[in-house]
Amino acid sequence: MAASKSLAPDTLLSTYVEARIADAIGDQRRAARLFATLADADPSDLTLARRAVGAAIDGGDVTLALAVARKLPVDALALDARLLLAADALRRRQSNEAIALIERARSGEENGDVNGGFLAPLLRAWATQAARRDGAALLADAGAETLLAPFIDEQRAAMLLASRRVDEAMLLVPKALAAADGRETRLRLAYAAMLARADKRDAAQALLTGSHPALTRLDLRRPQRGIAIDTPAAGFAELLLALAVSLAQGSERALPLTLVQVARHAAPDSSEAAILLALLLERQDREAEALAALEAVPANDPFIDDARDASARLLLALKRGPEALTLAQRAATGRDALAGDHGRLGNVLDALDRHAEAAEAYARAAALDASPNGWTWRLLRAAQLDDLERWPEARAELTAALAIAPEQPLLLNYLGYGSLERGENLERAEAMIRRALALRPGNPAITDSLGWALYKRGRLPEAIETLTAAAVAEPTDPEIQEHLGDALYQAGRRTEARFAWRAALITAEEAETKRILAKIGAGWTEATAAP
Repeated sequence: MAASKSLAPDTLLSTYVEARIADAIGDQRRAARLFATLADADPSDLTLARRAVGAAIDGGDVTLALAVARKLPVDALALDARLLLAADALRRRQSNEAIALIERARSGEENGDVNGGFLAPLLRAWATQAARRDGAALLADAGAETLLAPFIDEQRAAMLLASRRVDEAMLLVPKALAAADGRETRLRLAYAAMLARADKRDAAQALLTGSHPALTRLDLRRPQRGIAIDTPAAGFAELLLALAVSLAQGSERALPLTLVQVARHAAPDSSEAAILLALLLERQDREAEALAALEAVPANDPFIDDARDASARLLLALKRGPEALTLAQRAATGRDALAGDHGRLGNVLDALDRHAEAAEAYARAAALDASPNGWTWRLLRAAQLDDLERWPEARAELTAALAIAPEQPLLLNYLGYGSLERGENLERAEAMIRRALALRPGNPAITDSLGWALYKRGRLPEAIETLTAAAVAEPTDPEIQEHLGDALYQAGRRTEARFAWRAALITAEEAETKRILAKIGAGWTEATAAP
């Protein structure tokens, strides 16, 4: 680090150390301010400026990031700064400025993809589109060998719909939806909103099919901000979000967050960007920042259910249970409450150990949900009733859920195992569990259930073999290890039994620990048998 003219050497060093510490502990806004101070003190040290920009983008301080980035020579800009400046230019409707920034990434580089150069054809196409010329045709020639290729159909469809060339667009929409990779609902909403704007209400409504509540919440009668993909800034933001979603499925953490922060600047009304940002921040244990990001999603946004789900989960993680409950109750008592609103309330009540109230909330969710997935609310209600030791009601709920989804392994396993615990029709219980395992081969929990069924029916060699397979597949599950220990003990293999019980102790809950310790010390008895 070069010596500073405006800061004393000891101050410079301490500021640098503070900046690195702030960066290391995830306080990106503070790190950005400190690095920016250092960069101002020593403009010749471009590394400090780049660090300031990166930390500011990561921390969501776009104003600072832009201020520092604009002081850097264009050729010294890192990818994050280049993307942010391009996004800002597009917001100001300066497409040529954005194109120039991205095109400079190619200068002197053998591989433009590395530095964002692959984005240039998209920006040129959207600039052409904004000038009321055929941007979709220009984008069609972008090439199939770049990082842009998987997203060309969805972007061209958006351009064609923005031009109200509906027939041409609808040839691309099915392909775009099929390749959406987790973003299908988002694209359905965008295309439907644009079709409605083109007075194609029936075609728009036909796109709003699926189980996601956002497809129900979109009001085609009223334009909503942040939904359509109809400007260069919106198209650029959508591509960055698509890239972020793809990258976030792997181990990469820094780049997806950068892409989303830049996309959010390009399209500040995008609820998709706000929610994805919150999810990425949550992955980094930055719950408070994630919660703040979700506050940007308005109550009338189609994705409000996703935002409320994430907010409730974050509030619970932050030990702010009363606030999570208030949020969930307000949504569940609203005029437009859906099954998911009652289900969310049930989730919060469950987390607060208010199981009777949670059971009622899930019942209301089940009553409102006529979809093929309505069985999930009944399963969740059954779990609450089971916790309340109201097994006959839980069994009835599971039976009703199976009537909706007779081939659902979770239901078959739960009902079968619950019957085992209570000694109810062991032959039928084993048959249900075997059916569940056939539907989900190798699943450790279901394998454990089958092993326990065999144990309950006195078939020890088969039980031990099956429980051993479950323990190998899931060695840290205390229930599986305890089951295996009980079976080994009954077979006279006492040393092995205690080994399994000790393995169970490692991750066992407090309620199970006392029982397992008793078995390790004095051996198995009916009083210490696993349920």
